[in-house]
Amino acid sequence: MSKKILFIFTILMIGSLLLAACAPAAEEPTAEEGILVCQITDTGGIDDKSFNATAWKGITDAEEALGIRGTFIESQEVADYERNINAFIEEGCDLIITVGFLIGDATAAAAEANPEQLFSIVDFAYDPSIPNVVGQVFETDEAAFLAGYASAAVTQTGKVGTFGGLPIPTVTIFMKGFVEGVNYYNEIKGTNVEVLGYNIEDGTGLFSMDFSDQQKGRELAISLMDEGADIILPVAGPVGLGAAAAIQERGNAYVLGVDSDWVLTSPEYSNITLTSVMKKMDATTFSVIESVIDGTFTGGVEVGTLENQGVDIAPWHELSNLISAELQAEIDQLREDIIAGRIVLQ
Repeated sequence: MSKKILFIFTILMIGSLLLAACAPAAEEPTAEEGILVCQITDTGGIDDKSFNATAWKGITDAEEALGIRGTFIESQEVADYERNINAFIEEGCDLIITVGFLIGDATAAAAEANPEQLFSIVDFAYDPSIPNVVGQVFETDEAAFLAGYASAAVTQTGKVGTFGGLPIPTVTIFMKGFVEGVNYYNEIKGTNVEVLGYNIEDGTGLFSMDFSDQQKGRELAISLMDEGADIILPVAGPVGLGAAAAIQERGNAYVLGVDSDWVLTSPEYSNITLTSVMKKMDATTFSVIESVIDGTFTGGVEVGTLENQGVDIAPWHELSNLISAELQAEIDQLREDIIAGRIVLQ
């Protein structure tokens, strides 16, 4: 090799080494990028204005406040659950949030097969607990009791009604608490307000057997109104919006929202929404995400109650004129009595 070629080769090599030394190193994922939290919805869809949407709000709140990254997969049917969970495990999610009673078995199976993967399931818990799963459950009967008491005070026909999506515990707990609240009003006031749609003694009642078909909600609401109910509690996710539409068209009844404050999530029905029985799944989901970030995540159960504000009734909003100061004081006292254990629900 000639001296001239050798000189040029040497200069090129030195230049390459200098460029490599000055080039920025490949970026590693930083803490600022946040953990990845992945939600698998129940069959109502992410924008169901109910439990899927409320849990998702917990994730979006955490995106804003904690810098996490959030994503979701919508389940169209029960058969999708296992496939969707496996897809998120493959994606490397730091925390998988599954939503709904019906996804309980699939979540347990995946958690036990993948002990390093962290899960939280909304509306379900395990006994015994699974070390890598936090179950989020809610004493919604406590809040429904307050709504039932208020409904018994407000009704003009002496009849109120309810129906559910499926006869599963996370649905019937609303209905049971509602009936107990009405019964308590009758006991205290010496009245005889009747609840249509649910028998607290044997757990039978009206069920749409569906969480998405709003036409079924319309039909059940019409049936209850035809029997005289002028306040209706539909515990059926988006099916309840069909009930609200029928009630609004009829114009002589009110609806009680569930899961979230319907005046905020479905403002088109604000003029007929007396209150809503809220499960604050956004707050409990946010809390679980915080535990992953700060390293305190422990499998078990997180329970939402009136005491910790995990459940509540929404403000009266446009219908506050129906709630006298005396009735409001009674409801406030009932809240305190439930928290203190002076009133014990079945």
